[in-house]
Amino acid sequence: MRLRPHHLLCTQGYSGKGYNSEFVVNMTAITDLLRSGERVTVDIVFSTDDICGKCPNFVKEGVCKDNDKVNRFDKKVMAYFGIEERRYIYNDIIHDINSQMTPSMMDDICSECSWYPVSACKEKIAR
Repeated sequence: MRLRPHHLLCTQGYSGKGYNSEFVVNMTAITDLLRSGERVTVDIVFSTDDICGKCPNFVKEGVCKDNDKVNRFDKKVMAYFGIEERRYIYNDIIHDINSQMTPSMMDDICSECSWYPVSACKEKIAR
């Protein structure tokens, strides 16, 4: 599975809401697998990923309608947590992120996200 850095946060805070039904079906399947407790391998990519493909903001491979914004999200996650473009075990990287995350970091990374105010991100990640 391919994930961009900020989707390591989104997959934790996701609560069944989305842009449209196609997005929700895809995001639910992805988060169900990632939250299953299995040792799921994820390839971190600095581009569009398996979540982006069903998003209405997806333009084409490597291009999102909100490229500047999502790239800022990714760069902040990379800088705060030393995320590199490589393979990880999802639960291991999530544990590393969550053990370091603070509410102020979360606000800095996610404040521009339209889903942040209605998501469970802060409660699930920055406890």
